[in-house]
Amino acid sequence: MSKTITIDGVTRIEGHARITIDLNDQGRVHDAKFHVTQFRGFEKFVEGRPLTEMPSVMARICGICPVSHLMASAKACDELLSVEIPPTAANLRRVMNLAQLVQSHALSFFHLSSPDLLYGFDADPATRNIFGLINTHPEFAKDGILLRKFGQEIIQILGGKKIHPAWVVPGGVSEPLTAERREKIIAGIPDALDRAKRAATWLYSTFEKFPNEEAAFANFPTMFAGLVTPQGNIEHYDGALRFADNTGKLVAEFTNPYQYRDYISEATENFSFLKSPFFKSKGYPDGIYRVGPLARVILAEKCGTPLADAELKRFREKLGRAPASSFHYHWARLIEILHAIEKIGELMNDPDILSPRVRARARPNRNEGVGISEAPRGTLIHHYKIDDQGQMRWANMIIATGNNNLAMNRGVKQVAERFVNGDKLTEGMLNRVEAVIRCFDPCLSCSTHALGQMPMIVELRGPNGELLDEIRRD
Repeated sequence: MSKTITIDGVTRIEGHARITIDLNDQGRVHDAKFHVTQFRGFEKFVEGRPLTEMPSVMARICGICPVSHLMASAKACDELLSVEIPPTAANLRRVMNLAQLVQSHALSFFHLSSPDLLYGFDADPATRNIFGLINTHPEFAKDGILLRKFGQEIIQILGGKKIHPAWVVPGGVSEPLTAERREKIIAGIPDALDRAKRAATWLYSTFEKFPNEEAAFANFPTMFAGLVTPQGNIEHYDGALRFADNTGKLVAEFTNPYQYRDYISEATENFSFLKSPFFKSKGYPDGIYRVGPLARVILAEKCGTPLADAELKRFREKLGRAPASSFHYHWARLIEILHAIEKIGELMNDPDILSPRVRARARPNRNEGVGISEAPRGTLIHHYKIDDQGQMRWANMIIATGNNNLAMNRGVKQVAERFVNGDKLTEGMLNRVEAVIRCFDPCLSCSTHALGQMPMIVELRGPNGELLDEIRRD
C-alpha cells in the first residue's frame, strides 16, 4: 500500500514548515514536497500607510533579517521620492547590510548546519545540535557566537539597536556616523577575520567526508541569479541583476530595477504559502533558478577583497566555476563572511564615511518604485505603488527564500529518492531530507506571502483518539 511520511516540523530553520514524502506500493519514493505552513500578509496590511513608514514596517516581517527588508524597502522608497541618495548614505547602508550578512551566515553555518558536518548526518540527534557543539567543540561554537555578535553590534552601533533599527529611511539614513562609533567597528575587524578564516580552513579540510550528500543535496542544473558590480564582482546592496545558466554563462543582466517584471514571474501552489518565482521565458516550472551565496559566488568574476578572493580561488579549483550541488552553499557562506568583513573595513576607512550629508529629502515624485538588494539568502525585491498623497496602494515582494522554492522542492525529492527506504526508516535518512533545506537556509517568516490556498483538514476525534468526523477543503 502507498504511504506518506511526514516530517513536521522541519528543524534547524527559521520559521515553520513540514515535508511530506509519498511512497508507492513498493515502498519507493514517488514524490516529496516542502510545505510552508505560515502566512504573512504584509502586502495587504501596508495599504493605506504613508510611504515614509515603509522601511520600518517592512523590517517587522522578520526578526532574523530585518535589515534586509530595510534595504530593499528604502530603495523602493528612494524611487518613489525620485532621489539619488548621498554617496555616504549609500555606503553606510552597505555597511549595515554586510553586517547583517555576517550575523545571518554565522547563525546558519555554525548554529544550524555545522552539527551535521561535525558529527555526521547519522549521529545521535541528542548530541547533533548547538548544545552538543558547545560541549564538544567549545572554540568552534565560540567562533560562531562571536562572529554573529560582530555583525549584530555593527547594526546596533549604526542603527541604535540590533533588531528592527529605524535608522535606514527613505532618502538615506537618519544620522551620520561619528568617529567614535567608526573606531568601535574597526576595532572588531581583525578578530572577526581570524574566526572566519579558521572556519573556512576547517570546512575545506572536512568537505570530502560527504560525497553522497554532495551528490544528492539539490544537485541538478538550474539558472542562477544575483547582483553584481559594474566590474562583475560580487555585490549585496546595489548593481545589476544578473541571470546565468547552469554553467555560469550570462543569460540576462539589467540595472533598471523595474525590468525585473520582464524576467521573473510568480506561481503559487496549493500545498504551500510560499510563492514559486521562475524565469519567465522558460516558463513554470522549467524556469527554475537559485539565489543566495552559492549563486552569488558563481555569478561574480571575483569578490574584490583579498582574503575572500583567495578562498573563492580555492573553491573554484576544487569545484569548478558553477558547481551544481546545493551542498556547497555552506562554503559559499564562509566566502561571503570573509568578503563582508573585509568590505566593512574598506568602507570604514573611507574618509567620506563621516560626512554629515546622509539624507536627501523630497516629497513623492513617482507613483511606483522598485527596490532590489541582496539579503543573506538571496535576491530580495520590494515593489510599491502609492497615490498622489504618498499613501501605499499596492505592494508585492519577491523574497530571497521564495526564489529558491522550486529548487528546495526538487531537492527534497532528490534526497528522499537517494536516501529514504520505506521498509526501514532511520532518523539519519529523514535528517538528510531536512538538511537539504538547511543548505538554502530558508527564512520562512520573510517569505510566506503567497495568495493561494492550502488544503485544510479539520478532524473531530473522540477521547480515545478515534476519528469521529472530518471536513476537507482541497
